[in-house]
Amino acid sequence: MLGFSTYAALLPELRDTWSLSNVQAGVVGGMFFAGYVATVSFWTALTDRVDARYVYLAGCLLAAAASAGFGLAASGFLSAVLFQVILGVGIAATYMPGLRMLSDRVSGPAQSRTIAFYTSFFGIGIALSLAIAGFIAPLQGWHAAFLWSSLGPLAAGLGVFLAIAPSRSVAAKVFSMKTLFPLADWRKVLADRASAGYTLGYAAHCLELFGSRAWVVAFLVYSSSLHSASSFPWNAAAIAAVVNLVSVPASIVGNEIALRIGRRPWILTAMAGSGTSGILLGLGAPWHWALVLGLLVVYSMLVMAESATLTAGLVAAAPSDLRGAALGLYSLAGFGGGMLGPIVFGAALDAAGGARSQLAWVVAYAAIGAGCLVAPLVVRMNKTLR
Repeated sequence: MLGFSTYAALLPELRDTWSLSNVQAGVVGGMFFAGYVATVSFWTALTDRVDARYVYLAGCLLAAAASAGFGLAASGFLSAVLFQVILGVGIAATYMPGLRMLSDRVSGPAQSRTIAFYTSFFGIGIALSLAIAGFIAPLQGWHAAFLWSSLGPLAAGLGVFLAIAPSRSVAAKVFSMKTLFPLADWRKVLADRASAGYTLGYAAHCLELFGSRAWVVAFLVYSSSLHSASSFPWNAAAIAAVVNLVSVPASIVGNEIALRIGRRPWILTAMAGSGTSGILLGLGAPWHWALVLGLLVVYSMLVMAESATLTAGLVAAAPSDLRGAALGLYSLAGFGGGMLGPIVFGAALDAAGGARSQLAWVVAYAAIGAGCLVAPLVVRMNKTLR
């Protein structure tokens, strides 16, 4: 995950260096998810046919190549888009295939809790990515930040491939276009109302989650510019890393709450809270830095609060023989929302007055949070979650 947020951590610098508009800067961030969405169904469905360790190793090698390529060859909008797409392809072959490896090896009551920890470590990886980029870039430049981040996927690929025993649960199926586009399996998954509901909720969740993460450093830079006296105690990337790390337990705690009060009530509550607090964060940009950071922590925790619950619910609801296809469709919908998030945020910034306008930041946070504010109403009306 070390290359995941390197671009987000350096977005203000690269936007100015390459003279990008906010829309273009958002597109570069969103193209990670384009690569992810374009291939995640293939990689995840492939785990129904081959040992997921091989899929995971291939993804790690691609992710490492993308980060190294960004550091060595990126010089503007088009090249940045290219390497972000490749990075997305690589991460697509690790996240859900990794979840497949985990769910195949853990069952029963422990499965939901274990999945919650797995999904939470996604946030830890993002925090480390932000921290490393924020530490290295001021000392060695942005090129070096990308190069150092490429070492993470290499270590992960080797570690998983060597430490995890080969799977004996995959079937010997012939590769075909159905592997890439398992439409029949997807129809079966969507026919189950619970699976469809979790997939829809994940799309709204990811649009807000990744839209906010892509722009958090830029927001902190903007907020700092409004403070005439004391400003933030650390650089923006370091603050973003700490906030992401602090918010990680929210996913685990949220899943524990959901186990007690039910998945549906918790998801509805968390989504409504995150959409509302994002708007409040935009309004609070000029406030004292301590209040801004407090709001940012609360917002980040609420955004993360339903993540593990949605994933655990999908795994529990999906038929065991369609779990790979269900996870692929779920990830496809979610990271499709993630692809739109940074773009929607940047477009809203430009449309509402640009990155120097406070109203524009409020509108941007409202734009990415709208799905989470609306999704609970849709879910409630259709009663898709159980």
